Amino acid sequence: MRERRKQALLRALVSFACANLLWEFIQAPLYTIWIEQWGANAFAVIHCTGGDVVIGAGAMVVALAAFGRDWPDTPASRSRVMAAVTAIGVAYTIFSEWLNVDVRGEWAYGAMMPTLPVLGTGLAPLLQWLVIPALALRWGEIKVQRAAL
Repeated sequence: MRERRKQALLRALVSFACANLLWEFIQAPLYTIWIEQWGANAFAVIHCTGGDVVIGAGAMVVALAAFGRDWPDTPASRSRVMAAVTAIGVAYTIFSEWLNVDVRGEWAYGAMMPTLPVLGTGLAPLLQWLVIPALALRWGEIKVQRAAL
């Protein structure tokens, strides 16, 4: 079980990193950084992807410690871990976007970025944390489940 768990987690993290790199590249035009030079854009995408991976790995560790005793072997455990990782990622995103856009001014949304009415959080980064963790965890779980058959 321990080896299967490690394999599922590694597969989930690799797919999480790849999906976030793609997502960061796609959503880059929604930020004002997009009007900068190519090098600034590339740095921003790589930097943000690295941050996503750190946040996602941390969320996975917390979720697995709290709810993952039987992960990835039972449906209930898979659901709890997925919900916890998603909730942590969404909460962190709302906080981070507020801190870095509104308080620090580290980055800014472009005119095309849709935002949530009350919070002002960008819809693209919020969707990123609603979609990618679930897909990455499921990918890791499916691969390991198929290998066990």
